[in-house]
Amino acid sequence: MVSDVHGNARDLATAGEGADALVCLGDLVLFLDYADHSRGIFPELFGAEAAGRLVALRTARRFDEARDFGRSLWGSVDGDRLTVIEAAVRKQYAELFDAFPTPTYATYGNVDIPRLWPEFARPGTTVLDGERVEIGGRVFGFVGGGLSTPMRTPYEISDEEYAAKVEALGEVDVLCSHIPPDVPDLTYDTVARRFERGSAALLAAIRRTRPRYALFGHVHQPLVRRMRIGATECVNVGHFASTGRPWSLVW
Repeated sequence: MVSDVHGNARDLATAGEGADALVCLGDLVLFLDYADHSRGIFPELFGAEAAGRLVALRTARRFDEARDFGRSLWGSVDGDRLTVIEAAVRKQYAELFDAFPTPTYATYGNVDIPRLWPEFARPGTTVLDGERVEIGGRVFGFVGGGLSTPMRTPYEISDEEYAAKVEALGEVDVLCSHIPPDVPDLTYDTVARRFERGSAALLAAIRRTRPRYALFGHVHQPLVRRMRIGATECVNVGHFASTGRPWSLVW
């Protein structure tokens, strides 16, 4: 089980060793590495110094200034902004999807671009969003994407659309999502020093349907990585980009 891969194809290639299947909870793309400003699409285009300034503005929650700074840089780039970004994302996806073992079950993160995934998902990789699948005799439900934020990442959707996907799953043994349920201890990032968005619909489904596990990522350095809500063990499976280690689900 991995989440927040953010370009780590090297470790992804061995993440499924010894397991019945690999489950990926999204965020494959690396646009900007907050720890290493030399890595990602943004510094490849504009350099590590510009990346550092953008990180500082975002960390200070000066999102309008960050967007203005980004727009000022794009004026120096040949070609349309979206076309340039998509070309870089496609390059990352080609490497990352090639690293997925068979079988892999994957859903989208908030920085992913879902419409591009069919170009790269090979036989053996099953993409699910608002859907269920049986793995090893257990029912897994998947909900991809994130909720609307000032960051305006590519796959953010409304609370209502997200809740509809959660509702469509019904009762499952394992509830898999990119973002966590809306619990402060699970949504607070201790390094970024802010609350990320969690889902009230996920929390309600956990309380109502009582899955054995609720698994997620998104919060890179959570205040609490694991907690129980009623009968459900809620686990942040980790920031795979930095650790290179998958989390193992053993029944």
